[in-house]
Amino acid sequence: MTYKAPVEDMSFLLKNVFDVQQQFKDIEQFQDFDYELYDAVLEEGAKFSENVLYPLNRDGDEEGCRHEGTDVFTPKGYKEAYQQFCEGGWQGINGDPEYGGQGLPKALHVLVEEMLYASNTSFTLYPSLTAGACSAIAAHATDELKQTYLEKMQSGVWSGAMCLTEPHSGSDLGILKTKADPNDDGTYNITGTKIFITGGEHDMADNIVHLVLARLPDAPAGPRGISLFLVPKFMVNDDGSVGERNAVTCGSIEHKMGIKASSTCVMNFDDAKGFIIGPPNKGLACMFTMMNKERLSIALQGTGLADISYQVARQYAEERIQGRSAREGKKGAAIIEHADVRRMLLTMRSINETNRALSVLLAMNIDLEEHATNAETKLQASKMVALLTPIAKAFFTDTGFENCNHGIQVLGGHGYVREWGVEQFARDARIAQIYEGTNGIQAQDLVVRKVCADKGEVINNLFAQIENTLSNTDDAFKSHAAQLNDQLKAVKALTENLIAQFDANPAAAQGGAVEYLNAVAYLIGGWLWIKQLDASSVLSELQQKRKKAAADFYFTHLLPKIDSYIKSVENGYSDLFELADELI
Repeated sequence: MTYKAPVEDMSFLLKNVFDVQQQFKDIEQFQDFDYELYDAVLEEGAKFSENVLYPLNRDGDEEGCRHEGTDVFTPKGYKEAYQQFCEGGWQGINGDPEYGGQGLPKALHVLVEEMLYASNTSFTLYPSLTAGACSAIAAHATDELKQTYLEKMQSGVWSGAMCLTEPHSGSDLGILKTKADPNDDGTYNITGTKIFITGGEHDMADNIVHLVLARLPDAPAGPRGISLFLVPKFMVNDDGSVGERNAVTCGSIEHKMGIKASSTCVMNFDDAKGFIIGPPNKGLACMFTMMNKERLSIALQGTGLADISYQVARQYAEERIQGRSAREGKKGAAIIEHADVRRMLLTMRSINETNRALSVLLAMNIDLEEHATNAETKLQASKMVALLTPIAKAFFTDTGFENCNHGIQVLGGHGYVREWGVEQFARDARIAQIYEGTNGIQAQDLVVRKVCADKGEVINNLFAQIENTLSNTDDAFKSHAAQLNDQLKAVKALTENLIAQFDANPAAAQGGAVEYLNAVAYLIGGWLWIKQLDASSVLSELQQKRKKAAADFYFTHLLPKIDSYIKSVENGYSDLFELADELI
């Protein structure tokens, strides 16, 4: 089985569904770009993903990373692939041009990143963490730190890692113990242990730049007393070359269910020299610049793995002869003719294509937030990014894992064994629901901070965008528009109900957060299917039919899931808090 990057669908989203160049018409940085360039980047990204990364995926999973002393070695071929990745300029594709980045839109970058995750998730995690670290340094570090580190990181010569979690401190970062003692020269000595550090140590880059959360001696307790520090594996000489080894070492690596070629490290900091990023005790806010970019990246992990799972499952379904045709009753039918197999394949494709569309919408708003010159445009884009990020992270990774399971089911016993590779996709996908904030935490974030905190202002703006699309929908798709409009009214009423519940009993209202997130996600998916259908006339006749088939399935079988989510949220969760703990 092979991977084929969905370049045509990606180009369709950029050009025809969202017309990103029109959206970016006032952004000076993007004026020299055009759709011909975007298509060329997608084509080259596809070649690298299909021909370099995908062939390494299975062997990398079987070999895994190797820990010897304080060193970590990646599987055979990874170091060479990483060099090709860097030489191709892929690390800095979305990076700041002032520090050697190419400055291309995030709306394009997310599509390339999906390809990378689909072809080799373990590999892609290394540059993903580097890109996130670059964003935090660019936003919050001193000019001196930017000059010293950003160009080398955006070229991929140096990589980055995010060091948050400690053995006793996972999602509750307020209780972390790593300490930072100030030195007379303005640096800090960082001491502590961090666990689950992706790419904390490896052999592919010349230096690894750790962004570490730690406490100053006089810091207040809790999350308000956390600062952010840049701690390099090797110190940097005045001429920019790599100098002496810092007191940063890998104590061990985790042996995991999946992403086995990604080094997940226990990192020990023993009076390691570090440099503060941002103001003292404001490190959590600075780190969230990186965290939010990583949440979108991990969302793309879900989409990429779901797409490769779909591709393998569909190819297998066309080739596997088994049983009697459900349509014609003939024996010796390919299993793609069986109703349940068709159901699973269309579920996978209809979800994958709407999630891909949402990733472009979210990334387009990131571009506007970062580069628009109009203050109101920047503000509204920022609010939309904050709203959509937890939805994308949770929904893409939940449905991504579900679609990987569908892939296994389509292959049956052949899906469960090693031969076809789909069992690896499911193992690699499972972690995405956990790291960068569990999906339950994403739902809490959506309900508490993004919906109830502003009494629904931002999500009502999203609802208004959906209403605008529905009022201008092509006549050929009016029945879908009418169905979506009914669901929109129901979700708007649900939102009002949820805000009222939250005002009365915040803890109980949070019990329905996951259901609420899913209801909103399926609503957004229906909206994006309408937008795709409205733009589909530019596609070939076959592709138009495929778009309509997937959209029809979505509206008939997936959109109605909103009804059950609404009922669950409306029923409330107060009874959960009335139960004694031993009854849970």
